Amino acid sequence: MGRIVVKFGGTSVATVERIRQAALHVKREVDAGNEVAVVVSAMSGKTNELVGWVNEASKLHDAREYDAVVASGEQVTAGLMAVVLSELGIPSRSFQGWQVPIKTDDAHGAARIVEIDPTELEKRFAEGVVPVITGFQGVAPSGRVTTLGRGGSDTSAVAVAAAVKADRCDIYTDVDGVYTTDPRITPKAKRLSKISFEEMLEMASLGAKVLMIRSVEMAMAHKVRLTVRSTFDDPNAPQIAPDGTPGVPGTIVCDEDEIMEKQIVSGVTLARAESKITLRDVKDRPGVAASIFGALADESIVVDMIVQNVSEDGSTTDITFTVPDAEHDKAVKALRAAGEAGKFEYAKIQSAKGGAKVSVVGVGMRNHAGVAASMFKALADKSINIQLITTSEIKTSVLIDDEYAELAVRALHTYYGLDNQDA
Repeated sequence: MGRIVVKFGGTSVATVERIRQAALHVKREVDAGNEVAVVVSAMSGKTNELVGWVNEASKLHDAREYDAVVASGEQVTAGLMAVVLSELGIPSRSFQGWQVPIKTDDAHGAARIVEIDPTELEKRFAEGVVPVITGFQGVAPSGRVTTLGRGGSDTSAVAVAAAVKADRCDIYTDVDGVYTTDPRITPKAKRLSKISFEEMLEMASLGAKVLMIRSVEMAMAHKVRLTVRSTFDDPNAPQIAPDGTPGVPGTIVCDEDEIMEKQIVSGVTLARAESKITLRDVKDRPGVAASIFGALADESIVVDMIVQNVSEDGSTTDITFTVPDAEHDKAVKALRAAGEAGKFEYAKIQSAKGGAKVSVVGVGMRNHAGVAASMFKALADKSINIQLITTSEIKTSVLIDDEYAELAVRALHTYYGLDNQDA
């Protein structure tokens, strides 16, 4: 007997019929003798609809009431899932976040989980009941409902799995695992049987949308093994792992030590709509970078790639960085305002929208020299110009023109042997 937390995203519970399909996956695990807890998202599109209603009611709304409205989407799904499971002969009941309880801070709309008391869930396991828990929400110290922000249901599932010491946390979605790159860009993309937490964290931050960053961070911190798998697989089919042996389908996200043979590069990611902003001839003095990026932080603008070039005499510097296209105008305005306020001096601002960030990720890069150089050569062979470069221990990212984005992904996927990789 094992203990499993399963989470179903919005597309997996978009209709009552899809909830029935998802419930059959739960039934399979229960029939196998496992203790199962379920975490659900709102039906696909429902959260956006609820947010729209709040904004229509008032642009300057109380964040606490926003959470009260938006959290209702998961409540509907949890109730329906419990009804369907009961119809299948599986004892079940729904739990809202405050009933578990999932305790959070009081940052309404973007709360962070502080603690989960597993007592109630442990009691239900002992009774043979499957608890169905609303994802995306918790309860503040004041007793008010809170929501966790984008990707909150994944985070809820991992937190519940950590609290009840689950053997694994299965994230059911509309894809059957994590791929070496986006299959829509190259049909040669392969599904990975295993990927490390560090690699998944990098890929999630660099554009892969299979898992949300916060959930991977929490899984890594608490050593919760994740499995990414498809709700739309036949629930009654034999459970076959990607390597063809009996086991759990999908991709396992786990500690690096569990991966026997580490690829130099495990995946290639693409993030579009990246703006490049350059401050020219900034008067170089201690604290100038803090002034520049502090002005952006004050506006909650997330900066990604950063490159600094100091003049020969050290008196001025050019600072180039990227932000999402959606933040471009806001960033330029914030920089101009900070400059006019005397926080730093510069000659001019140059900027351009519509860049693309292509990255290669792999824990094997730690022990292999020359990965960045070989990446640059692969792009040069396709006459693709690199505008910016950033690296970490397990990733190298470049900013290029968007028109070459998909060509770059395909070229790198082939160059690092991922076309032929045995998933």
